[in-house]
Amino acid sequence: MILAFLKRHWWWIVPLIILDIFFFHWLWNRDSASRDDVAQAVSPVEERDEPKEEELVEPPGLRYTHPTDQRDLWNTESKEVYQPTASGRVESALYGSVRTRSFGGRFLPAFHEGLDIAPLRRDRRNRPLDEVYAVADGHVVYINSVAGNSTYGVYIVLVHNDPVGEIYTLYSHLARPKSGLREGRAVRRGDVLGIMGNTASTGIPMHRAHLHFEVGMINNRRFHEWYSAQELIPDHGTWHGHNLTGIDPLAIFDTREEEIRFSMLDYLRELEPAFRIIFRAERTLDYFRRYPALWDGSPFTAGAIVMTVSEGGVPLSGRMASLEEVEAMERDSVRVLDVDEEVLGRNGLRLVVRRGGEWAFGRNGERWLEILQY
Repeated sequence: MILAFLKRHWWWIVPLIILDIFFFHWLWNRDSASRDDVAQAVSPVEERDEPKEEELVEPPGLRYTHPTDQRDLWNTESKEVYQPTASGRVESALYGSVRTRSFGGRFLPAFHEGLDIAPLRRDRRNRPLDEVYAVADGHVVYINSVAGNSTYGVYIVLVHNDPVGEIYTLYSHLARPKSGLREGRAVRRGDVLGIMGNTASTGIPMHRAHLHFEVGMINNRRFHEWYSAQELIPDHGTWHGHNLTGIDPLAIFDTREEEIRFSMLDYLRELEPAFRIIFRAERTLDYFRRYPALWDGSPFTAGAIVMTVSEGGVPLSGRMASLEEVEAMERDSVRVLDVDEEVLGRNGLRLVVRRGGEWAFGRNGERWLEILQY
């Protein structure tokens, strides 16, 4: 009887069987997924995602190029690269060389804060033809176009945004600035600033024409007020050489690589201090307001500051003095705590000097600190 029923109604039984098969298959897959979830919760399986490409993180600092077409600045023994003074010694063209200059009728040592780069090309009258370039992105803050107004002669100052804050580069003894270049104008790395020359208030023979190039820190944005108070002339505002303290440019260019990156902040943190001083201060220095990464420890309160300084006079770090350090000062307004004579070298700046066998603050140091504190 059942067989007869199936033979008569087979046409609707077949679809029912197919539906049953699909239904039981769905139930099995759902249960399997649940079992997998439980298993992973009890014993997680290590993810095996495809490895992702590493993100490219640019190193800190600015991209730099050379200030002229001279690319062998690492070659510090070549007169083809560097222009010596009248002494003929190549080292006289490098940062840190000590020169003798006349100051008020007296011949005193002077610290060379830059590199004197020799020309690659000259015309028939022996005048340099080399173009001078902005070494990094920045903007023009000062152009001195009157050669007799400065020992720098015709010079241009740029500022650049470094991780430490605003730093400067300076290009001096130019024959002339580029036509149309104006203060306030943004420049890009490699832009032409002018033509190499021999301008200076002291006079430079044409056969010793060169580019004097500096890079460094700005001491005090209120410098022009200090300078005016001294009734000194000519007034170059913030961009007078007394307010610009250079590092060794070879820190940037001592490489044969074309792609140059440099962070002033990293460099100053690694630079060995030449001396350490303690001095009384009623307010925080403008220098540390603008370069807060160089201040260590607790915020400033009126009292005394301990500061480390490079051989070239760049403040490397500052902090509040401890109670013991303040008591040891007695009534002194400033005291030299210690000096690393090897780092200090020939001491051309003479910020610190020997008196009676002990290190003390020199007259140049008093002026330097006065500018920083103004």
